[in-house]
Amino acid sequence: MEKLIIAIDGPVGSGKSTVARTVARLLGYTYLDSGAMYRAVAWKALCQGVLFDSPASLAVLTENMRIDLAQENGALRVRVDGADVTEAIRAAEVAQGASQVAVVPEVRALLVEQQRRAGQGGGVVVEGRDIGTVVFPDAHLKIFLEASPEVRAERRRREYLAAGNSVEPAAMLEQVHERDRRDRGRAASPLVRAADAVLVDNTAMDADETARLIVLLAKEKGAGSQAGMPTVGD
Repeated sequence: MEKLIIAIDGPVGSGKSTVARTVARLLGYTYLDSGAMYRAVAWKALCQGVLFDSPASLAVLTENMRIDLAQENGALRVRVDGADVTEAIRAAEVAQGASQVAVVPEVRALLVEQQRRAGQGGGVVVEGRDIGTVVFPDAHLKIFLEASPEVRAERRRREYLAAGNSVEPAAMLEQVHERDRRDRGRAASPLVRAADAVLVDNTAMDADETARLIVLLAKEKGAGSQAGMPTVGD
């Protein structure tokens, strides 16, 4: 089967990261976590006291830092300037900062260039919020994941609990709504579904079910079938 570039987009809490990792494992592909790159920039900014409302400072920070993503023992490790920050970038304040970093055009341009270099050879699964529209507009297979805000908020809340952070359900739902407004309304690369993306509503599907569906679509695409633009799910 041809080595594909698979682009998975969707809003916060839609399961992009978990699904993308599973798809990559099932296909023997490389998983490229674009969100981790923005979190890495946010983490570095917090460490150095760079304000999130200073685009010029964030751009300089990004240009002068090195982000490495590597698969080790089946897991993605993230390093910033040689330091392993895999766990550190999952903190709640880093996640919130990443969404602010992501609206800075200069930062996005620098990271998009890195992402394209990493995925240009195919055999990769890339997830984010503008992968199919901006980073890899010619991806072989584009998926747009969606789920209800309530389900997405509960997924995020469970992630926070697993990391030892307690968040009230109502507060998490408001965070999800705020992230949606920010992602969809930003001037630079807003969150939109690519015209040729397959819409997968996984409100009633778990990550494994969603991943298996995408693997089937990938195998069809790799075999040369024309999948069109169906809507899958509830």
